[in-house]
Amino acid sequence: MDLKEVLAGIARAIVDNPDDVNVEEVVNGDDVELTLTVAESDTGMVIGRHGRIAKAIRQVMKAAANTCGKHVTVEIK
Repeated sequence: MDLKEVLAGIARAIVDNPDDVNVEEVVNGDDVELTLTVAESDTGMVIGRHGRIAKAIRQVMKAAANTCGKHVTVEIK
């Protein structure tokens, strides 16, 4: 499973400008660090009120990473 594509797919479904979604991946053994960048106008949509959507995205990504035996960290810029 490609965690980078999973995160990009989730983000594209949420934002108004799906072409501006960019995910950078840094792999260090079983640790995967993903950095999500969206258009400035879409940042609020990805974070949500009080960070609820960002927290939900992180939980889904952790569940997806567990199926692969990896540990994922998601940062939103």
